[in-house]
Amino acid sequence: MSPTTDALAVVPSLLAVAVAALIAAVVTWTSRPLLQRYALARPNARSSHRIPTPQGAGIAVISATLIVASVWATWANVAIPPILVIAAIVIALVGFADDILSLPVLVRLVLQAACVGAIVFIMPETARILPAVPLGLERVLILLAGIWFVNLVNFMDGLDLMTVAEVMPVTASLLLLGWLGHLAWPAALIAAALCGAVLGFAPFNKPVAKVFLGDVGSLPIGLLLGWCLLELVWQGQPAAALLLPGYYLADSTITLLRRIIRREQFWSAHRSHFYQRATDNGFTVSQVIGEVFALNLVLAGLALVTVRAGSTAITIVSLLAGATAIGFVLRRFSRPQIS
Repeated sequence: MSPTTDALAVVPSLLAVAVAALIAAVVTWTSRPLLQRYALARPNARSSHRIPTPQGAGIAVISATLIVASVWATWANVAIPPILVIAAIVIALVGFADDILSLPVLVRLVLQAACVGAIVFIMPETARILPAVPLGLERVLILLAGIWFVNLVNFMDGLDLMTVAEVMPVTASLLLLGWLGHLAWPAALIAAALCGAVLGFAPFNKPVAKVFLGDVGSLPIGLLLGWCLLELVWQGQPAAALLLPGYYLADSTITLLRRIIRREQFWSAHRSHFYQRATDNGFTVSQVIGEVFALNLVLAGLALVTVRAGSTAITIVSLLAGATAIGFVLRRFSRPQIS
């Protein structure tokens, strides 16, 4: 085992998760009074909360993630792309400005595109997903997918613990894939640090939440998570990269398409996501989060099966099983709860 592998083995990885959790928890706890004063999210007709709640704890989550990942990378002699760190900080600042000032949609999209594009267009030419497609076109498609992924993580952060229920299974799975040698270590240690940071934030966001992530947290989480999943695709595991965030992808994409078909202002705030409709249909917040978390564990298991099996037939079956599980949960959420 090489020195780098030793430095990134199970025990150091778990220590990094614990340190990130501690940092996130401390910063969240100490920053709450300031957020209460300057970044208060007041409930409206589209909100899932009923009392004014401070937002912006994403500052703690992203700070813990980047600090722990950067220190760990330096110690283990692993190179995290500097542009990724810079883009995460910039997009967090964009989110923080939007939390306080409510930026125009076009301004937000342009700044988000700049952050995602900075990462996409410095990728080496050898990093290809569809070799038959011209490189420039492939990069544009990745850019659009990246912008969508950043925003869908933001859209789905509308219920207490929802982001925790999504991010923790995905990042834990990515770390496990790093241990098994199926994911490059820069992505695995970002995933480990993010997993720990979200864990540290979780006690403050459980129902009824004492603080929200805010766009300052959800946007860079989407950026970092999307980059990790893209790295997984480059490792030859597109099925796993699709399965892990499968619920978020399905809920957000189906909802967006429905709103476009109905000619609604799809960029405006709303309550038509499946998880939001579930609470309107009689599900408690705890029930929704519990079912989403359980679904994500199933999807994570299927993703790991596709990676370890290395079989096209098993991959197809796993994708179908994942789609069926997601469809089952979405259907449940869209129907009134039977008492």
